[in-house]
Amino acid sequence: MAVGGRRVTIATIAEAAGVSVPTVSRVLNGRTDVSPETRDRIEHLLREHDYRPRNSRQPLRAGLIDLVFHDLDSPWAVELIRGVEEVTHAAGVGTVVSAVHRRTASTRQWLQNLRSRQSDGVILVISDGAGPVSTELHRLNVPMVIIDPAGGAAADVPTIGATNWSGGRSATEHLISLGHTRIGLVEGPRNLLCSRARLDGYRAALESAGLRVDRKLVEPGDFTHESGFAAAERLLQRDDRPTAIFASSDQMALGVYEAARLRGLRVPDDLSIVGFDDLPEARWSSPPLTTVRQPLADMGGLAARTVLRLSRGEPIETPRVELATELVVRESTALLAEARRETAQ
Repeated sequence: MAVGGRRVTIATIAEAAGVSVPTVSRVLNGRTDVSPETRDRIEHLLREHDYRPRNSRQPLRAGLIDLVFHDLDSPWAVELIRGVEEVTHAAGVGTVVSAVHRRTASTRQWLQNLRSRQSDGVILVISDGAGPVSTELHRLNVPMVIIDPAGGAAADVPTIGATNWSGGRSATEHLISLGHTRIGLVEGPRNLLCSRARLDGYRAALESAGLRVDRKLVEPGDFTHESGFAAAERLLQRDDRPTAIFASSDQMALGVYEAARLRGLRVPDDLSIVGFDDLPEARWSSPPLTTVRQPLADMGGLAARTVLRLSRGEPIETPRVELATELVVRESTALLAEARRETAQ
């Protein structure tokens, strides 16, 4: 844009904002060493004058990142938000958190809002519907990162996940090491890659130990307390009930706790339980839950750094990242009763 026949330059913006040219340059380059008040003043002027750096076709955006979930009713979501917000706050960028509730109308409304606020980028944490959203974001030239994709994402869309297969395997190997051979599994939704990977890790551990994979010991779940409770009810009413259960999320594991309590079973004396995620509530359960730590806050932070780099036109090292999981042993798992007796003899 030109003012009075003169092309708007960084010097023009700096003079209007009452700052130095290097300060304007730092804002344009996404640097964090500028006060929020100064950054807001400079960005307002840049938008007002429709300023674009030389050789750039990208419009200045609003200093916002969109973080989109299906639902926000889980501590899992809170941990991801915490990781994203820590990075965006340090970068002087705002975070807009939305839930589309798996409804097409909600997704359309969110996209309409996104177009009006011109976000720098989008982080999607949705298990389905990412295809149409991805198409629209590509049309709008808005970079996107997906956390825990449901299936194979497009080659040009970066994804952030965790080592779910090795996490499932380590949880099951831990139970096997305690002498358990009848190990139940409460799996997550089959349409999610993370659920299938945890199931495959469970199977791999059993097969590696020479144990038969009994499909009757695998029950469906959807990562909620209620589904964990219902699955455990079915497993524990069997005459040959499992002596240990691996639940594919901490929330489902706590549902297993309740099912065991109602049947008069003691954890871990009568039933060992392992979860997955290591949410804050895991260490405050009674007894504290053995679980696989999924670095949720780190995943959110990495997604935020990735989308910010993309919004600045900077390259990223790799489009596919899996952060390491770790088994955290607490008090919900113990030696099988027979193994305890043998050890005592």
